[in-house]
Amino acid sequence: MALLQITEPGLATGPHSRKLAVGIDLGTTNSIVAGMREGEAFALPDLEGNCLVPSVVNYSETSVLVGQRAVERSVDDAANTITSVKRLMGRALTDPDIREGKLPYKFLSESETVPRIKTARGVVTPTEVSAEIIKTLLERARATFGDEVDGAVITVPAHFNDSQRQATNDAARLAGLNVLRLINEPTAAALAYGLDSGQEGFVVVYDLGGGTFDVSLLRMEKGIFRVLATGGDVSLGGDDFDWAISQWIIDSLEIEDTISSHERRRVLVEAKAAKEKLADSEFDELRFHLRGVDRQIKLTRDILDRLCGPLVEKTLEICKVVVNDAQINIKDIDAVVLVGGSTRSPMVQKATELFFGKTPLFEINPETVVAIGAAIQADQLAGNKTDSEVLLLDVLPLSLGLEMMGGLSEKILFRNTPIPASQTQEFTTHKDGQTSMKIHVVQGERDLASDCRSLAEFDLKGIPPMVAGAARVQVVFDVDADGLLSVSASEVTSSVKASVEVKPAYGLTEEEITQMLAASFEMAEKDASARMLAEARVEAARIVEALESALDKDGHILDKEVARSLRLGLKKLRDISTSGDYRQINDGIDLLGKASEEFAALRMDMAINKALAGQKITEIEKDL
Repeated sequence: MALLQITEPGLATGPHSRKLAVGIDLGTTNSIVAGMREGEAFALPDLEGNCLVPSVVNYSETSVLVGQRAVERSVDDAANTITSVKRLMGRALTDPDIREGKLPYKFLSESETVPRIKTARGVVTPTEVSAEIIKTLLERARATFGDEVDGAVITVPAHFNDSQRQATNDAARLAGLNVLRLINEPTAAALAYGLDSGQEGFVVVYDLGGGTFDVSLLRMEKGIFRVLATGGDVSLGGDDFDWAISQWIIDSLEIEDTISSHERRRVLVEAKAAKEKLADSEFDELRFHLRGVDRQIKLTRDILDRLCGPLVEKTLEICKVVVNDAQINIKDIDAVVLVGGSTRSPMVQKATELFFGKTPLFEINPETVVAIGAAIQADQLAGNKTDSEVLLLDVLPLSLGLEMMGGLSEKILFRNTPIPASQTQEFTTHKDGQTSMKIHVVQGERDLASDCRSLAEFDLKGIPPMVAGAARVQVVFDVDADGLLSVSASEVTSSVKASVEVKPAYGLTEEEITQMLAASFEMAEKDASARMLAEARVEAARIVEALESALDKDGHILDKEVARSLRLGLKKLRDISTSGDYRQINDGIDLLGKASEEFAALRMDMAINKALAGQKITEIEKDL
């Protein structure tokens, strides 16, 4: 009797062709893995039915514990228990959140960029810690499906920069996982809701997790998910709520000066538990045994709202910017999706409802919806749903460009451009005989490169020596589906090439992230003036160099007094260029241009006479 191959609904029809692909939400507080069964996505539970894996890793001399077992060690062994490692991914030691005063574990001071954490098992990096969490998620997937995982889609905050995305990729590879794609967390949630609920129109995804906040505004229509605008803060989340509550407890008990790191960790654990309890209760009685003394304190929902209200207000300010960026009216928004464990807070739910004017959606568990969306996308990318018409378009969170002469920033790919994306732009040389060009890649919205974030630098060498402006240098920006950037440059006539994959050693600081977009608006007028000043100085330098070269070569054709006057004009323009008044510089350029018109005409006549020397008039007419 022949075997009959039966396929699940919507899956690949070829015998034994289904690939096991999962979605992973690598969260700050908790991580989740989701998969597909019978055409439906679901979060994978452990033997006790828990879907959440605490993003906590404990290191001892003999073992590595992950998840709940690590949490149980966090109070007694805080120095070796790594929590909220996502906040450290792709970031520098100089970032505000990476400081020993706030985190119980210790860093190697000699590391200037990548944080290296001291543990009983040795020194580990955030990438290695994240890899341990991913390994645990993979083990759960293997245990659930009884098979090896062929690939995964991993979610990241929409505001993660290139360095942070790359660090996430590296962690997955270290765990032995094939990454099919990185997608933004809010986008994954929108994908889950779009397929399950058939939503069309404008949708806001408000994602407040343990350590990060993201908001995305999407247009959902006919299977196309287009992210119109994004915003967020990689250092704002439920952890900050916990920290605010714990600090209130410490202040109320008046133990700031005497509390140990061990006791602080205990207070932080109790603060988190109290916050979660107040989601369903009006108050919570907190009891502590500190220094041999029993202490008790009452935390009410009103106090919680007062402590955490400014943090929620901060998220709404970011929402306001995103709505403005999308150029729509807040009344046009059809649905608001709440994502992340921190959205269980009644305060958050009430605040978002008042802000957007509609009741937020809670149809899918806000703690698992991101992983579910990632699992749906993973199933599609693995080829198990060949008939799917879903198209997912993420966007760039910040503009990408190059530093130009005068320190100006020239944007190549603009903020909110859908990815993957590619853009080519042509540039040229500034000086005669120039044989190399420095390519400085920057990220940000400001007009001056110094006010943007530096991503990478490389040199294009071997340009044939030509007069200024003759070379044709093409610069190509490519951003892949994961949001990772590569930049290449080539000189058209000679075919010399150079390129770089942008993998910076450190990420944006908290201050940079929160201020970058705001500064682009606040400093718009100042930046415009700075750009005009820089452009005027560059043009003045070009004219001075060109006229000096011409005078050195052909100054003999001028009357001595005229030549002297032009050289005085050059000196005056050079002096004016140091001023901070672009109008004065432009006036100087105009005056020198008019003064040198006769010289330019004489040089033109001389060049024509030289070209025609020795030719008969009949030969010239024949050429014409």
